[in-house]
Amino acid sequence: MRQQDVRLLILIVIVAAFAGWVAWPNNPGLHLSIGATRIDRDIDVRLGLDLRGGMQVLLEADLPEEQEVSADAMAAARGIVENRVNGLGVTEPIVQAVGSRRVQVELPGIEDPEAAVETLKQTGLMEWIDTGAQYLPPGTPVKTDFGTSIEATESITDTEEPIYHTVLTGKNLRTAQVDFEPNTGMPSIAFELDSEGAEIFSTHTAANVGRFLAIALDKVVISCPRINSRIPDGRGQITGDFTTDEARAMVLQLRYGALPIPLKVVDARAVGPTLGQDSVAKSIRAGTIGLVIVLLFMLIYYRLPGLLADVALVIYATITLALFKLIPVTLTLPGIAGFLLSVGVAVDANILIFERMREELREGRTLQRSIETGFRRAWTSILDSNLSTWIICLILWLFGNSFGASMVKGFAVTLALGVVVSMFTAVTVTRTFLHTAFAVGGEELRERSWLLGV
Repeated sequence: MRQQDVRLLILIVIVAAFAGWVAWPNNPGLHLSIGATRIDRDIDVRLGLDLRGGMQVLLEADLPEEQEVSADAMAAARGIVENRVNGLGVTEPIVQAVGSRRVQVELPGIEDPEAAVETLKQTGLMEWIDTGAQYLPPGTPVKTDFGTSIEATESITDTEEPIYHTVLTGKNLRTAQVDFEPNTGMPSIAFELDSEGAEIFSTHTAANVGRFLAIALDKVVISCPRINSRIPDGRGQITGDFTTDEARAMVLQLRYGALPIPLKVVDARAVGPTLGQDSVAKSIRAGTIGLVIVLLFMLIYYRLPGLLADVALVIYATITLALFKLIPVTLTLPGIAGFLLSVGVAVDANILIFERMREELREGRTLQRSIETGFRRAWTSILDSNLSTWIICLILWLFGNSFGASMVKGFAVTLALGVVVSMFTAVTVTRTFLHTAFAVGGEELRERSWLLGV
Protein backbone atom coordinates (compact mmCIF):
# COMPACT_ATOMS: atom_id res chain seq x y z
CA MET A 1 0.00 0.00 0.00
CA ARG A 2 1.41 3.37 -1.02
CA GLN A 3 2.47 5.84 1.67
CA GLN A 4 0.18 8.50 0.22
CA ASP A 5 -2.84 6.19 0.54
CA VAL A 6 -1.95 5.42 4.15
CA ARG A 7 -1.84 9.13 4.99
CA LEU A 8 -5.13 9.73 3.19
CA LEU A 9 -6.77 6.82 5.00
CA ILE A 10 -5.66 8.20 8.38
CA LEU A 11 -6.94 11.65 7.42
CA ILE A 12 -10.30 10.21 6.33
CA VAL A 13 -10.68 8.34 9.63
CA ILE A 14 -9.88 11.49 11.64
CA VAL A 15 -12.26 13.68 9.60
CA ALA A 16 -15.04 11.06 9.77
CA ALA A 17 -14.61 10.66 13.55
CA PHE A 18 -14.70 14.42 14.14
CA ALA A 19 -17.70 14.84 11.82
CA GLY A 20 -19.49 12.01 13.61
CA TRP A 21 -18.89 13.71 16.96
CA VAL A 22 -20.23 17.04 15.64
CA ALA A 23 -23.25 15.44 13.93
CA TRP A 24 -24.17 13.41 17.03
CA PRO A 25 -27.66 14.54 18.17
CA ASN A 26 -26.65 14.97 21.84
CA ASN A 27 -23.45 16.85 21.09
CA PRO A 28 -22.41 18.82 24.22
CA GLY A 29 -20.69 21.55 22.19
CA LEU A 30 -17.22 23.06 22.59
CA HIS A 31 -16.45 24.38 26.06
CA LEU A 32 -12.69 24.79 26.46
CA SER A 33 -10.32 27.00 28.42
CA ILE A 34 -6.89 27.43 26.83
CA GLY A 35 -4.96 29.90 28.94
CA ALA A 36 -6.80 33.21 28.79
CA THR A 37 -8.86 32.03 25.83
CA ARG A 38 -12.31 30.67 26.57
CA ILE A 39 -14.31 28.81 23.90
CA ASP A 40 -18.03 28.32 24.50
CA ARG A 41 -19.83 27.12 21.40
CA ASP A 42 -23.06 25.18 21.31
CA ILE A 43 -23.33 22.86 18.32
CA ASP A 44 -26.97 22.50 17.38
CA VAL A 45 -29.01 22.11 14.23
CA ARG A 46 -30.64 25.45 13.49
CA LEU A 47 -34.13 25.10 12.09
CA GLY A 48 -35.79 27.65 9.88
CA LEU A 49 -39.22 29.21 10.17
CA ASP A 50 -41.08 26.39 8.41
CA LEU A 51 -39.60 23.73 10.71
CA ARG A 52 -39.36 25.51 14.04
CA GLY A 53 -42.43 27.69 13.83
CA GLY A 54 -42.53 31.43 14.31
CA MET A 55 -43.64 34.41 12.30
CA GLN A 56 -43.11 35.92 8.86
CA VAL A 57 -43.73 39.67 8.49
CA LEU A 58 -43.75 41.64 5.24
CA LEU A 59 -43.15 45.39 5.71
CA GLU A 60 -43.73 48.02 3.03
CA ALA A 61 -42.87 51.70 2.77
CA ASP A 62 -45.93 53.60 4.02
CA LEU A 63 -45.75 56.24 1.31
CA PRO A 64 -47.93 57.09 -1.70
CA GLU A 65 -47.35 54.81 -4.68
CA GLU A 66 -46.32 57.73 -6.88
CA GLN A 67 -43.63 58.79 -4.39
CA GLU A 68 -40.31 57.19 -5.25
CA VAL A 69 -38.40 55.44 -2.47
CA SER A 70 -34.63 55.69 -2.80
CA ALA A 71 -32.52 52.56 -2.61
CA ASP A 72 -30.39 54.15 0.13
CA ALA A 73 -33.46 54.83 2.28
CA MET A 74 -34.68 51.24 1.91
CA ALA A 75 -31.21 49.89 2.64
CA ALA A 76 -31.02 52.00 5.80
CA ALA A 77 -34.52 50.88 6.82
CA ARG A 78 -33.60 47.24 6.28
CA GLY A 79 -30.46 47.66 8.39
CA ILE A 80 -32.38 49.29 11.25
CA VAL A 81 -35.07 46.61 11.13
CA GLU A 82 -32.35 43.95 11.22
CA ASN A 83 -30.77 45.59 14.28
CA ARG A 84 -34.14 45.68 16.02
CA VAL A 85 -34.76 42.02 15.20
CA ASN A 86 -31.34 41.05 16.56
CA GLY A 87 -32.13 43.02 19.69
CA LEU A 88 -35.26 40.92 20.19
CA GLY A 89 -33.00 37.91 20.81
CA VAL A 90 -34.51 35.79 18.02
CA THR A 91 -32.27 32.92 16.89
CA GLU A 92 -31.34 33.01 13.20
CA PRO A 93 -33.72 35.74 12.01
CA ILE A 94 -33.81 36.56 8.30
CA VAL A 95 -34.23 40.16 7.15
CA GLN A 96 -34.01 40.89 3.44
CA ALA A 97 -35.20 43.42 0.89
CA VAL A 98 -38.03 42.40 -1.43
CA GLY A 99 -38.19 44.57 -4.50
CA SER A 100 -37.74 48.32 -4.08
CA ARG A 101 -40.34 49.06 -1.36
CA ARG A 102 -40.60 46.02 0.89
CA VAL A 103 -38.64 44.24 3.64
CA GLN A 104 -39.36 40.64 4.62
CA VAL A 105 -38.64 39.49 8.17
CA GLU A 106 -38.66 35.89 9.39
CA LEU A 107 -38.67 35.30 13.14
CA PRO A 108 -38.23 31.61 14.04
CA GLY A 109 -39.35 30.68 17.54
CA ILE A 110 -40.74 34.13 18.39
CA GLU A 111 -42.71 34.08 21.65
CA ASP A 112 -44.61 37.39 21.43
CA PRO A 113 -45.49 38.04 17.75
CA GLU A 114 -47.61 41.14 18.40
CA ALA A 115 -44.89 42.90 20.38
CA ALA A 116 -42.32 41.99 17.74
CA VAL A 117 -44.46 43.44 14.94
CA GLU A 118 -44.99 46.68 16.87
CA THR A 119 -41.25 46.99 17.50
CA LEU A 120 -40.46 46.47 13.81
CA LYS A 121 -42.90 48.93 12.28
CA GLN A 122 -42.60 51.86 14.68
CA THR A 123 -40.60 54.83 13.43
CA GLY A 124 -38.95 55.27 16.84
CA LEU A 125 -38.83 59.11 16.77
CA MET A 126 -37.65 60.31 20.16
CA GLU A 127 -38.02 64.00 21.10
CA TRP A 128 -37.12 66.05 24.16
CA ILE A 129 -39.80 68.74 24.20
CA ASP A 130 -40.04 71.92 26.25
CA THR A 131 -43.38 72.00 28.09
CA GLY A 132 -42.46 74.91 30.33
CA ALA A 133 -44.29 74.83 33.65
CA GLN A 134 -46.81 72.27 32.41
CA TYR A 135 -46.47 68.67 33.52
CA LEU A 136 -47.68 66.14 30.93
CA PRO A 137 -48.51 62.68 32.28
CA PRO A 138 -47.11 59.64 30.41
CA GLY A 139 -49.35 58.57 27.55
CA THR A 140 -50.32 62.10 26.56
CA PRO A 141 -50.25 62.62 22.76
CA VAL A 142 -48.51 65.84 21.74
CA LYS A 143 -47.81 67.98 18.70
CA THR A 144 -44.33 69.38 18.19
CA ASP A 145 -42.65 71.79 15.81
CA PHE A 146 -40.10 69.17 14.73
CA GLY A 147 -39.90 68.99 10.94
CA THR A 148 -42.21 71.99 10.55
CA SER A 149 -41.16 75.29 9.06
CA ILE A 150 -41.44 78.53 11.07
CA GLU A 151 -44.22 79.81 8.80
CA ALA A 152 -46.21 76.61 9.25
CA THR A 153 -45.72 76.71 13.02
CA GLU A 154 -46.94 80.31 13.23
CA SER A 155 -50.03 79.43 11.19
CA ILE A 156 -51.17 76.82 13.70
CA THR A 157 -50.30 78.58 16.97
CA ASP A 158 -53.81 79.97 17.22
CA THR A 159 -55.35 76.50 17.50
CA GLU A 160 -56.54 75.19 20.87
CA GLU A 161 -54.01 72.33 20.86
CA PRO A 162 -50.54 73.57 21.91
CA ILE A 163 -47.48 73.03 19.75
CA TYR A 164 -44.40 72.21 21.85
CA HIS A 165 -40.85 73.04 20.85
CA THR A 166 -38.50 70.11 20.20
CA VAL A 167 -35.18 70.71 21.91
CA LEU A 168 -33.48 67.46 20.85
CA THR A 169 -34.28 64.36 18.80
CA GLY A 170 -33.09 60.78 18.86
CA LYS A 171 -30.44 61.49 16.23
CA ASN A 172 -28.32 62.97 19.04
CA LEU A 173 -28.66 59.81 21.12
CA ARG A 174 -25.43 57.85 21.46
CA THR A 175 -26.48 54.96 23.72
CA ALA A 176 -29.50 53.78 25.69
CA GLN A 177 -29.90 50.88 28.08
CA VAL A 178 -32.29 49.55 30.70
CA ASP A 179 -31.38 50.50 34.24
CA PHE A 180 -33.06 50.07 37.62
CA GLU A 181 -33.67 52.59 40.35
CA PRO A 182 -31.49 51.69 43.38
CA ASN A 183 -34.18 52.56 45.91
CA THR A 184 -37.37 51.31 44.27
CA GLY A 185 -36.02 48.73 41.82
CA MET A 186 -38.26 50.20 39.10
CA PRO A 187 -36.96 50.02 35.53
CA SER A 188 -35.68 53.17 33.86
CA ILE A 189 -33.75 54.05 30.70
CA ALA A 190 -30.27 55.50 31.03
CA PHE A 191 -29.14 57.45 27.95
CA GLU A 192 -26.10 59.36 26.73
CA LEU A 193 -26.03 62.06 24.03
CA ASP A 194 -23.35 62.82 21.49
CA SER A 195 -21.22 65.98 21.75
CA GLU A 196 -23.67 68.14 19.78
CA GLY A 197 -26.64 66.90 21.79
CA ALA A 198 -24.76 67.29 25.09
CA GLU A 199 -24.03 70.94 24.32
CA ILE A 200 -27.68 71.69 23.44
CA PHE A 201 -28.85 69.75 26.50
CA SER A 202 -26.45 71.61 28.79
CA THR A 203 -27.53 75.03 27.48
CA HIS A 204 -31.25 74.25 27.74
CA THR A 205 -31.14 72.72 31.23
CA ALA A 206 -29.07 75.66 32.53
CA ALA A 207 -31.65 78.16 31.27
CA ASN A 208 -34.74 76.19 32.36
CA VAL A 209 -34.11 74.99 35.93
CA GLY A 210 -37.39 74.18 37.65
CA ARG A 211 -39.28 73.69 34.36
CA PHE A 212 -40.35 70.43 32.69
CA LEU A 213 -38.60 68.73 29.78
CA ALA A 214 -40.89 65.96 28.52
CA ILE A 215 -39.59 62.98 26.58
CA ALA A 216 -41.88 61.76 23.79
CA LEU A 217 -41.62 58.68 21.64
CA ASP A 218 -43.57 58.82 18.38
CA LYS A 219 -45.47 61.92 19.62
CA VAL A 220 -46.55 60.24 22.87
CA VAL A 221 -45.10 61.34 26.22
CA ILE A 222 -43.27 58.54 28.04
CA SER A 223 -41.73 60.65 30.80
CA CYS A 224 -41.91 64.27 31.97
CA PRO A 225 -39.09 64.99 34.44
CA ARG A 226 -38.44 68.36 36.05
CA ILE A 227 -35.06 69.99 35.41
CA ASN A 228 -33.46 70.28 38.85
CA SER A 229 -30.06 71.55 37.72
CA ARG A 230 -27.85 72.00 34.70
CA ILE A 231 -26.79 68.68 33.12
CA PRO A 232 -23.41 69.28 31.48
CA ASP A 233 -22.28 65.80 30.40
CA GLY A 234 -25.23 64.80 28.17
CA ARG A 235 -26.19 61.88 30.39
CA GLY A 236 -29.66 61.41 31.78
CA GLN A 237 -32.31 58.97 32.82
CA ILE A 238 -35.86 58.39 31.63
CA THR A 239 -38.18 57.30 34.40
CA GLY A 240 -41.86 56.51 34.14
CA ASP A 241 -44.63 54.07 34.85
CA PHE A 242 -43.56 51.23 32.56
CA THR A 243 -42.62 47.59 32.98
CA THR A 244 -39.22 46.02 32.32
CA ASP A 245 -40.42 44.60 28.98
CA GLU A 246 -41.74 48.01 27.92
CA ALA A 247 -38.43 49.58 28.90
CA ARG A 248 -36.52 47.02 26.82
CA ALA A 249 -38.80 47.67 23.83
CA MET A 250 -38.20 51.43 24.11
CA VAL A 251 -34.45 50.89 24.36
CA LEU A 252 -34.55 48.84 21.15
CA GLN A 253 -36.34 51.62 19.31
CA LEU A 254 -34.05 54.31 20.70
CA ARG A 255 -30.76 52.47 20.37
CA TYR A 256 -31.26 51.53 16.75
CA GLY A 257 -32.58 54.86 15.61
CA ALA A 258 -35.59 56.08 13.72
CA LEU A 259 -36.56 54.57 10.41
CA PRO A 260 -35.79 56.91 7.49
CA ILE A 261 -39.19 56.02 6.01
CA PRO A 262 -42.36 54.82 7.74
CA LEU A 263 -43.20 51.14 7.33
CA LYS A 264 -46.53 49.37 7.45
CA VAL A 265 -47.29 45.68 7.87
CA VAL A 266 -48.57 44.25 4.59
CA ASP A 267 -48.72 40.64 5.68
CA ALA A 268 -48.02 38.75 8.91
CA ARG A 269 -48.19 34.97 9.03
CA ALA A 270 -47.73 32.69 11.99
CA VAL A 271 -46.25 29.20 11.46
CA GLY A 272 -47.09 26.70 14.17
CA PRO A 273 -44.37 24.44 15.59
CA THR A 274 -46.66 21.40 15.18
CA LEU A 275 -46.53 21.78 11.39
CA GLY A 276 -42.76 22.13 11.57
CA GLN A 277 -42.31 19.00 13.71
CA ASP A 278 -44.55 17.02 11.37
CA SER A 279 -42.54 18.23 8.38
CA VAL A 280 -39.25 17.27 10.04
CA ALA A 281 -40.55 13.79 10.90
CA LYS A 282 -41.76 13.16 7.35
CA SER A 283 -38.55 14.53 5.84
CA ILE A 284 -36.40 12.28 8.04
CA ARG A 285 -38.55 9.27 7.16
CA ALA A 286 -38.39 10.00 3.44
CA GLY A 287 -34.65 10.68 3.55
CA THR A 288 -33.97 7.46 5.49
CA ILE A 289 -35.99 5.35 3.05
CA GLY A 290 -34.29 6.96 0.05
CA LEU A 291 -30.81 6.54 1.53
CA VAL A 292 -31.41 2.86 2.36
CA ILE A 293 -32.64 2.17 -1.18
CA VAL A 294 -29.58 3.88 -2.67
CA LEU A 295 -27.21 1.94 -0.38
CA LEU A 296 -28.87 -1.37 -1.28
CA PHE A 297 -28.73 -0.60 -5.00
CA MET A 298 -25.02 0.21 -4.86
CA LEU A 299 -24.29 -2.91 -2.82
CA ILE A 300 -26.30 -5.29 -5.03
CA TYR A 301 -25.26 -3.89 -8.39
CA TYR A 302 -21.58 -3.07 -7.78
CA ARG A 303 -20.78 -5.57 -4.97
CA LEU A 304 -17.40 -4.72 -3.34
CA PRO A 305 -16.99 -1.27 -4.98
CA GLY A 306 -20.62 -0.61 -4.07
CA LEU A 307 -19.94 -1.54 -0.43
CA LEU A 308 -16.99 0.86 -0.33
CA ALA A 309 -19.12 3.55 -1.97
CA ASP A 310 -21.80 2.99 0.69
CA VAL A 311 -19.25 3.61 3.43
CA ALA A 312 -18.09 6.73 1.60
CA LEU A 313 -21.73 7.83 1.27
CA VAL A 314 -22.29 7.48 5.03
CA ILE A 315 -19.13 9.53 5.60
CA TYR A 316 -20.45 12.10 3.11
CA ALA A 317 -23.75 12.44 4.98
CA THR A 318 -21.95 12.74 8.31
CA ILE A 319 -19.55 15.44 7.09
CA THR A 320 -22.36 17.40 5.45
CA LEU A 321 -24.50 17.37 8.60
CA ALA A 322 -21.47 18.39 10.66
CA LEU A 323 -20.87 21.37 8.34
CA PHE A 324 -24.53 22.36 8.63
CA LYS A 325 -24.05 22.57 12.40
CA LEU A 326 -20.61 24.22 12.37
CA ILE A 327 -21.15 26.95 9.74
CA PRO A 328 -24.09 27.06 10.79
CA VAL A 329 -26.74 26.55 8.08
CA THR A 330 -30.36 27.25 8.92
CA LEU A 331 -32.27 24.20 7.71
CA THR A 332 -35.62 24.61 6.01
CA LEU A 333 -37.73 22.07 4.14
CA PRO A 334 -36.25 23.13 0.77
CA GLY A 335 -32.82 22.99 2.43
CA ILE A 336 -33.41 19.38 3.44
CA ALA A 337 -34.55 18.68 -0.13
CA GLY A 338 -31.27 20.18 -1.39
CA PHE A 339 -29.30 17.91 0.94
CA LEU A 340 -31.18 14.80 -0.22
CA LEU A 341 -30.65 15.79 -3.85
CA SER A 342 -26.93 16.16 -3.20
CA VAL A 343 -26.93 12.53 -2.01
CA GLY A 344 -28.00 11.58 -5.52
CA VAL A 345 -25.17 13.72 -6.91
CA ALA A 346 -22.68 11.89 -4.70
CA VAL A 347 -23.97 8.50 -5.89
CA ASP A 348 -23.87 9.66 -9.50
CA ALA A 349 -20.14 10.41 -9.22
CA ASN A 350 -19.47 6.90 -7.88
CA ILE A 351 -21.51 5.33 -10.67
CA LEU A 352 -19.48 7.20 -13.31
CA ILE A 353 -16.24 5.98 -11.74
CA PHE A 354 -17.37 2.35 -11.38
CA GLU A 355 -18.71 2.14 -14.92
CA ARG A 356 -15.38 3.37 -16.26
CA MET A 357 -13.62 0.78 -14.11
CA ARG A 358 -15.84 -2.00 -15.44
CA GLU A 359 -15.08 -0.98 -19.01
CA GLU A 360 -11.36 -1.22 -18.30
CA LEU A 361 -11.72 -4.61 -16.59
CA ARG A 362 -13.77 -6.00 -19.49
CA GLU A 363 -10.97 -5.00 -21.85
CA GLY A 364 -8.53 -7.07 -19.82
CA ARG A 365 -6.71 -4.32 -17.93
CA THR A 366 -5.21 -5.05 -14.52
CA LEU A 367 -7.20 -4.08 -11.45
CA GLN A 368 -4.77 -1.35 -10.40
CA ARG A 369 -4.75 0.22 -13.87
CA SER A 370 -8.54 -0.07 -14.11
CA ILE A 371 -8.93 1.83 -10.85
CA GLU A 372 -6.61 4.65 -11.92
CA THR A 373 -8.01 4.87 -15.45
CA GLY A 374 -11.61 4.77 -14.18
CA PHE A 375 -11.04 7.73 -11.87
CA ARG A 376 -9.06 9.68 -14.47
CA ARG A 377 -11.66 9.28 -17.22
CA ALA A 378 -14.62 9.92 -14.95
CA TRP A 379 -13.11 13.02 -13.40
CA THR A 380 -13.92 15.30 -16.36
CA SER A 381 -17.58 14.28 -16.37
CA ILE A 382 -17.82 14.66 -12.58
CA LEU A 383 -16.26 18.13 -12.66
CA ASP A 384 -18.48 19.33 -15.52
CA SER A 385 -21.69 18.11 -13.89
CA ASN A 386 -20.77 19.62 -10.53
CA LEU A 387 -19.81 22.94 -12.10
CA SER A 388 -23.21 23.01 -13.81
CA THR A 389 -24.89 22.36 -10.47
CA TRP A 390 -22.90 25.13 -8.78
CA ILE A 391 -23.92 27.59 -11.49
CA ILE A 392 -27.57 26.70 -10.96
CA CYS A 393 -27.12 27.05 -7.18
CA LEU A 394 -25.59 30.51 -7.68
CA ILE A 395 -28.50 31.59 -9.87
CA LEU A 396 -31.01 30.28 -7.31
CA TRP A 397 -29.19 32.02 -4.47
CA LEU A 398 -29.11 35.34 -6.33
CA PHE A 399 -32.80 34.96 -7.19
CA GLY A 400 -33.70 34.23 -3.58
CA ASN A 401 -31.55 37.11 -2.32
CA SER A 402 -33.10 39.61 -4.74
CA PHE A 403 -36.75 38.66 -4.39
CA GLY A 404 -36.89 37.60 -0.76
CA ALA A 405 -37.34 33.89 -1.47
CA SER A 406 -35.37 32.64 1.53
CA MET A 407 -36.57 29.07 0.95
CA VAL A 408 -34.91 29.09 -2.48
CA LYS A 409 -31.69 30.36 -0.89
CA GLY A 410 -31.77 27.51 1.65
CA PHE A 411 -32.14 24.94 -1.13
CA ALA A 412 -29.25 26.48 -3.09
CA VAL A 413 -26.90 26.63 -0.09
CA THR A 414 -27.43 23.04 1.07
CA LEU A 415 -27.21 21.66 -2.47
CA ALA A 416 -24.00 23.58 -3.25
CA LEU A 417 -22.40 22.53 0.03
CA GLY A 418 -23.44 18.92 -0.53
CA VAL A 419 -21.90 18.91 -4.01
CA VAL A 420 -18.57 20.14 -2.60
CA VAL A 421 -18.49 17.36 0.00
CA SER A 422 -19.61 14.77 -2.58
CA MET A 423 -16.57 15.55 -4.72
CA PHE A 424 -14.32 14.93 -1.74
CA THR A 425 -15.96 11.63 -0.82
CA ALA A 426 -16.32 10.32 -4.39
CA VAL A 427 -12.85 11.23 -5.61
CA THR A 428 -10.78 10.99 -2.42
CA VAL A 429 -12.59 8.69 0.01
CA THR A 430 -13.85 6.08 -2.47
CA ARG A 431 -10.55 6.09 -4.33
CA THR A 432 -8.56 5.55 -1.12
CA PHE A 433 -10.88 2.72 -0.09
CA LEU A 434 -10.41 1.00 -3.47
CA HIS A 435 -6.64 1.33 -3.20
CA THR A 436 -6.81 -0.16 0.31
CA ALA A 437 -8.92 -3.06 -0.96
CA PHE A 438 -6.43 -3.65 -3.77
CA ALA A 439 -3.52 -3.55 -1.30
CA VAL A 440 -5.25 -6.22 0.79
CA GLY A 441 -6.60 -8.48 -1.98
CA GLY A 442 -4.11 -7.75 -4.75
CA GLU A 443 -4.70 -8.74 -8.38
CA GLU A 444 -6.45 -11.91 -7.19
CA LEU A 445 -9.58 -9.76 -6.90
CA ARG A 446 -9.39 -9.42 -10.68
CA GLU A 447 -10.21 -13.08 -11.03
CA ARG A 448 -13.34 -12.75 -8.91
CA SER A 449 -15.32 -10.77 -11.42
CA TRP A 450 -18.60 -11.26 -9.56
CA LEU A 451 -17.11 -9.50 -6.53
CA LEU A 452 -16.28 -6.49 -8.66
CA GLY A 453 -19.68 -6.41 -10.30
CA VAL A 454 -18.29 -7.21 -13.76
